[in-house]
Amino acid sequence: MTKMPIGILLPGHAPEGLAHDKGDYDACFRALLGETDFTYRIWDVEAGELPDDIDAAAGWLITGSRHGAYEDHPWRDPLEHFIRAARSAVRPLVGICFGHQIIARALGGEVKRADVGWILGPQTYRGPADQRFTVNAWHRDQVTRAPSGVEVFAEGENCPIAGMFERERLLTFQPHPEFDADYVSGLLAERGAALPEAMRKSLPDRIRETALDRSFVAALMRQFLKTGSLGL
Repeated sequence: MTKMPIGILLPGHAPEGLAHDKGDYDACFRALLGETDFTYRIWDVEAGELPDDIDAAAGWLITGSRHGAYEDHPWRDPLEHFIRAARSAVRPLVGICFGHQIIARALGGEVKRADVGWILGPQTYRGPADQRFTVNAWHRDQVTRAPSGVEVFAEGENCPIAGMFERERLLTFQPHPEFDADYVSGLLAERGAALPEAMRKSLPDRIRETALDRSFVAALMRQFLKTGSLGL
């Protein structure tokens, strides 16, 4: 069976210590989606790398980032151009956290700081076919207006636009299905100083005690990349 080549675009990187111990963000997605159906190639967007051709991979994935989608970086406009090109060419495009936000912005949506501030750790969302699923989140920006023609198919208590879908073109999630409990613990250790003290103290218990539905979201992502649908 021929494996589907997936291009992973990295607009940011994990903290150095976490990347050394557990791998950068691309490693999380390789583990989540597996090697059975896909091969992977990485572009370091933050360093100015972007594919020369939309056909360099059969499907695309944009990871999270410490940057804001509304921040002015030299690679932001080229990345948004690539997103629009992928949509026009009907190439399946997955976006996670920052990826979700930059896709929304590139297609005419809006991204702002969340009114509630940081949204961290296990969160429960209502998804397709009214199914509930729990995965980790790590953000304080979020999409506040979805692009025209794009379905909002997942929402959370403090995140009304937690997932977007357009058949054969895009699938996005605000939370991080690729982050297991150990990875979020690593983020907390390296970037927790910027968080409110009460949140920083309560998060470890929530991380340890909450079961995650990462496999449910991974199945949706695999189905979309291979068929352009969610299979529901």
